[in-house]
Amino acid sequence: MVNKTAILGRIASLGLVLGLVSTEAVAQMSHEMNSEPTGQFRRIEQPLENRVIVTLGGLGLISLELWWFLFSKPKSRQATAKGEIQEVTVTVDGGYDPSQILVRVGQPVRLNFYRKDANSCLEEVRLPDFHITRELPLNRVTPIEFTPEKPGNYTFTCGMNMFRGEIQAETTRK
Repeated sequence: MVNKTAILGRIASLGLVLGLVSTEAVAQMSHEMNSEPTGQFRRIEQPLENRVIVTLGGLGLISLELWWFLFSKPKSRQATAKGEIQEVTVTVDGGYDPSQILVRVGQPVRLNFYRKDANSCLEEVRLPDFHITRELPLNRVTPIEFTPEKPGNYTFTCGMNMFRGEIQAETTRK
């Protein structure tokens, strides 16, 4: 397992080092440049407050992105049994909700995908472990049925493999 704190520490250290190196490089540049315009860019001095605000804003956005991809927990839901079939409705709107589904092994599963997002990436859903690919029409429910035969984690993705979800098949529910 990757230590997420160590990764964040390394990224912060790298940012600090790059910031110091770039500041030293700028300080070493000669300020005795020709005062005549040469058609090249010229340096515009910015107040320290502006530099601090931009740096803190950038670090805040980086932190938000790291939290989103490394620390946010996916929404999880157990499939509800309706007769012999386990069923879950998955809302497709900027991703999959829920993105983690718990099911029982050996029992048929029906995932009802309801697509609300017009994003072309979400026009299709793929369950590669079950060799299933389906088009998801906008504002309609598309049922997909399969049966997990053995315990494990099975992914489902959008057509471009950008959005993901996971089906956890267990022998007994917790």
